[in-house]
Amino acid sequence: MRLRFLAAASTILACGALLSASAQAPAASSSGAASKPKTAKPATSAKAADLTLIDLDGYRKILATYKGKPLVVTFWATWCEPCRDEYPMLVQMAKDYAPKGLAIYGVSLDDDADRNLMGRFLAKNQPTFPNYRQKPGIDVDAFYQGVNPQWTGTMPETIFYTRDGRIAIHFEGAQSREAFAAAIQHILSTSSGQ
Repeated sequence: MRLRFLAAASTILACGALLSASAQAPAASSSGAASKPKTAKPATSAKAADLTLIDLDGYRKILATYKGKPLVVTFWATWCEPCRDEYPMLVQMAKDYAPKGLAIYGVSLDDDADRNLMGRFLAKNQPTFPNYRQKPGIDVDAFYQGVNPQWTGTMPETIFYTRDGRIAIHFEGAQSREAFAAAIQHILSTSSGQ
């Protein structure tokens, strides 16, 4: 009797284990292959969500890290049509001029509400240079004046820095590829102290 009880208990435990395992296994499709568990894909806006927020002090710290290199900084926003038109050109110019020592970075002036748009915009354009985002809630006029006293807030704003960190040229509003190429050539050819 005791042996029958142990045999029955073993059978029940084995059946329970089989049922438990089949409940956890992925379901078979009609072709007989197991379907893969669904996993969440990363959002295309993850890059924008991770943009470092900067104020004027943060901007100046970033500038200091580029000292010794000719630098182009572009201020852009997804709501700015000329910015959207100009940005792909800057992405290509970054690739073209990087071997000559040019550095480029971008600063988005988009609000928190535009983070998804920024993500799609950056995913579409695939910049090879870093981008930051203006910290929400700061005094934008003080930011503009601190970045470049000649900047009135017109977008896009592009600033060309010499190797010693001085502003050589700045563009307010959209410019041609030729104007960009001339400004880049100027800062590439300007050595420190000129």
